[in-house]
Amino acid sequence: MNLDHEHPIDAAAVGHARAAVPTADETARLAGLLSVMSDPLRLRIVFALDTTKELCVGDLALALDVSEDAAGYALRLLRAAGLVTTRKHGRVVYNRLAPDFPEPLLHYCLRELIKITA
Repeated sequence: MNLDHEHPIDAAAVGHARAAVPTADETARLAGLLSVMSDPLRLRIVFALDTTKELCVGDLALALDVSEDAAGYALRLLRAAGLVTTRKHGRVVYNRLAPDFPEPLLHYCLRELIKITA
């Protein structure tokens, strides 16, 4: 690598950037979460569960006009990511957003991103 100047040019800026940037592990976890959220059906499920508070897989499939298999698979991935939890009542399993679901992600970031992609 050929450098035309010595590094760092601005040691204070390098130190500030190093202190402010998340670690490689943190950004890997974030990238994993964002990849889970990058699927249109999974996003629609998140919005539906936010609106209704909880739904069983069959009702969720009807609400989103998808198969129960597709809704079930998407829910499994959302549960594995810790974004959705379940509650069983008899034989029916209800799905809801996890109590610690990052509300600003849904109510600000995702809705604003929808607006700018219109």
